[in-house]
Amino acid sequence: MKGLNPEELGKKENYRLLTSLVTPRPIALVTSLSEAGVLNAAPFSYFNIVSADPPLISIAIGRKEGQQKDTCRNILKLNEFVVHVVTEKNVEQANEASASLKPDESEVVRAGMTPDPSHVVAVPSLKESPIRLECRLERHLIIEGEESATDLILGRIVHYEIEDKLLDNGRVRSDMWKPVSRLGGKQYAGLGTIFELERPDSRK
Repeated sequence: MKGLNPEELGKKENYRLLTSLVTPRPIALVTSLSEAGVLNAAPFSYFNIVSADPPLISIAIGRKEGQQKDTCRNILKLNEFVVHVVTEKNVEQANEASASLKPDESEVVRAGMTPDPSHVVAVPSLKESPIRLECRLERHLIIEGEESATDLILGRIVHYEIEDKLLDNGRVRSDMWKPVSRLGGKQYAGLGTIFELERPDSRK
């Protein structure tokens, strides 16, 4: 076994290690609107569920050279955003949306994605995603590091938009929408083998 002290590692070394050992990670393709009305899209793999009651999700957005990214600034201005799932069909477009563009340039246009009006929030959704979570900002936290800071966004889901064929008795058929996850470096992974385990009976 190899022991490593994270305090003795720099940001790059911790990032490389964490993103290769905390896998697979779900990907949130987030749309947000700038004050000028530009539709921004960006993928984030520091993303997960926080709670079901209320329905909250979290997205951690690392700053670049000390500056908040467009997605974070837009969310804090409008207090709304949309999370889209990344699938085998749209993963290349999601990757294209990770390009560093100027605030007045749209990653949606660059990636060839199609805006679609949302049901509850003002931020448009993307037609290319079969599952969309319309969110309002619940809380914003700043995590200070020695070399940089991270903006932690907690979003409350105010509307689920899911393709009819994917729903089965209140659950979403993962085998049908084929989610894609992030691994380390440039690697991604499909769903792979699905299996079930019964929870242990704590009464025994």
